[in-house]
Amino acid sequence: MPVIFGTALAVVVGGARFSPLRFLWACATMVVLHGAANMLSDVYDFHHGLDREATPVSGAVVRGWLTDGQVFRGAAALFAAGGVSGLLIAAVTGRSLFVIGGLGLLVGIFYTVLKAWALGDLAVFLDFGLLGAAGAWVVQTGTFSWLPVIWTVPMAMLVIAILHANNWRDIASDGERRVTTVAKHLGDRGSLVYYALLIFGPFAIDLGFIAGPRLIRGPLPPMPWTFGLVVLALPSALGLWGRAVRRAAPRRPMDFIILDGATANHNLVFGLLSAAAVILEGFLRWG
Repeated sequence: MPVIFGTALAVVVGGARFSPLRFLWACATMVVLHGAANMLSDVYDFHHGLDREATPVSGAVVRGWLTDGQVFRGAAALFAAGGVSGLLIAAVTGRSLFVIGGLGLLVGIFYTVLKAWALGDLAVFLDFGLLGAAGAWVVQTGTFSWLPVIWTVPMAMLVIAILHANNWRDIASDGERRVTTVAKHLGDRGSLVYYALLIFGPFAIDLGFIAGPRLIRGPLPPMPWTFGLVVLALPSALGLWGRAVRRAAPRRPMDFIILDGATANHNLVFGLLSAAAVILEGFLRWG
């Protein structure tokens, strides 16, 4: 979603000429690197006894479908492929992509280390949020801008929400293995408050980006009014909140267990609406 969003911003706001080839290339590279980071994380969790039972949304190693060695080698191969692909894109676009891509690659490779120090939330916020959008902008325009970084914050918060939902569910098992996460530090009640900020905060931030620059002149241009479309994702956020509040007595047994997967679906909806808002603004400008 950050790549799609950053690309749309580059064309509509940045005035870039849309390159379908570069867009697909950037998307494929992002997917490969994202898969590599997730696979490496699975190996880490399995080795440290964190993944002892499969969940409906993960558990290939625990189920015995793949060995931890196979997954590790697969992750290494994907990191290598994604790294080479990123270098080639940077070579034909802009120098700043070397910095963005290099930082993203380092965060992905050392995600398990960052995760052990309760920095997993920051890692996914950067890698699967801000850096993805910034990189997509550079791929299309050839130059760096802070605009996609700032405007992607709401979407990046929802990426944190996905990870937090997973860590919140695993507070007890993580504690047994002395693994530190933000959820573990906050505890159950604090995690509920944090989750609320992560799923409802994006709506408030988008509203601020729409209204704030129009009321107070500053360096940041106002978000187009078309971003009001994201309100259509509010029922989805309210559904997630209901699951979180009823975690001790869920309506359906798996509601809280698969909250991370449900949050990922919400992120998809919010991201698509954000991209649609940019594209609609483009049609209105050029129509």
